[in-house]
Amino acid sequence: MAELEVFEYAVVRVVPHVERAEFVNAGVVLWCRALEHLAARTALDAGRALALAPDLDVDAVERHLRALEAVCSGDPRGGAPTGEAKGARFRWLVAPRSTVLQTSPVHCGLTADPAAELDRLLTRLVRPGG
Repeated sequence: MAELEVFEYAVVRVVPHVERAEFVNAGVVLWCRALEHLAARTALDAGRALALAPDLDVDAVERHLRALEAVCSGDPRGGAPTGEAKGARFRWLVAPRSTVLQTSPVHCGLTADPAAELDRLLTRLVRPGG
């Protein structure tokens, strides 16, 4: 049996109007220090987001979600944070913000397979009916 390692994750939320505190889950960021695994998966349900804010610029939100994934993967298109260590990138991504993209509090668990855990969390927490 594979050894279980501690991982941390946060749910990525689209908060169209910050003052209303309504949001739609749109992704998950996962960090497993022991395995040096940092990744994000996103899946925006534009219909749900637009139900909260018909004026939402969905294209801009999707660009920002792709940038978040780029920061995790170390892709230079993610900007300056991609040059930081993976743990620092995770902390930067999950820092509190008052913007359209926010993250939940950080949660933790145990896993032997962080990539599979990320898929499981995305299905359970982001995709409708998951």
